[in-house]
Amino acid sequence: MIDRRNITIASYTNLRYKPDNFTFVGVLSACSQAGLLDLGRLYFRSMVQDYAISPDLQHYGCMANLLGRAGLFDEAEALILNMEMKPDGAIWGSLLGACRVHKRVELGESVAKRLLELEPENPGVYVLLSNIYAGAGRWDDVARIRTFLNKKGMKKVPGCSPIEVDRVVHEFLVSDKVHHRCKEIYDMLDEVDMLLEKAGFVPDTSEVLQDMDEEWKEGALSHHSEKLAIAFGLISTKPGTTIRIVKNLRVCGNCHSATKLISKIFNREIIARDRNRFHHFKDGSCSCNDYW
Repeated sequence: MIDRRNITIASYTNLRYKPDNFTFVGVLSACSQAGLLDLGRLYFRSMVQDYAISPDLQHYGCMANLLGRAGLFDEAEALILNMEMKPDGAIWGSLLGACRVHKRVELGESVAKRLLELEPENPGVYVLLSNIYAGAGRWDDVARIRTFLNKKGMKKVPGCSPIEVDRVVHEFLVSDKVHHRCKEIYDMLDEVDMLLEKAGFVPDTSEVLQDMDEEWKEGALSHHSEKLAIAFGLISTKPGTTIRIVKNLRVCGNCHSATKLISKIFNREIIARDRNRFHHFKDGSCSCNDYW
């Protein structure tokens, strides 16, 4: 019997299976999600050299994201500019996201310009660029982008985190105070923040896009929609019960770090599905290994 756990792409041929275009999209996407740089390069090269498959936009997109997240911007740009087809918004968007992660302001501006040529009405481009400026402390530029978005009537999609308890879906927005158990939720948030502080957790305020003092920034982070949903889950389910939430946007770095510690403090498994992937928090760790 064949042990399928040890099957690699290179061994498909021996099993009378031949990887196709879609196989490599899945493999390269997995490498990109997991940050497997060397393996991603190996499979991309194998796709072209061993199987004579010409890369398409999806393959290039996976590699651009993988290289950008690894901080290899020169290699990522060379890959994009040497493509046989014109790069689409998704590819430039991946590189812009990597610029946010690595705080590359000038390159981020250049990439955003290219992206806006393709998608001039996409507010997400301006939001990402605003994130980059905020990370660099360039609050005048943050304000300039916000003013521009307001004049254009373009709005950022608000963060939203649903959670299902006893077959009822409860939906939370940032700083939400309309839930009928609002006081209990915020009391639990206060307890969570106190326990996080005792455990040595220091909020990362770099992702807060307002030029405000640190105390207010920490309060803004504490009231993110996913934190509210988790707090509701803590007061609404039995100890030890797995908490499952959804986030319509990418979970921020601060909430990700806090949720890891919450899972350990309260001895809860927390499963969160954000825009990018599933996160399984358990005993102070996350299944994504902090790469998302």
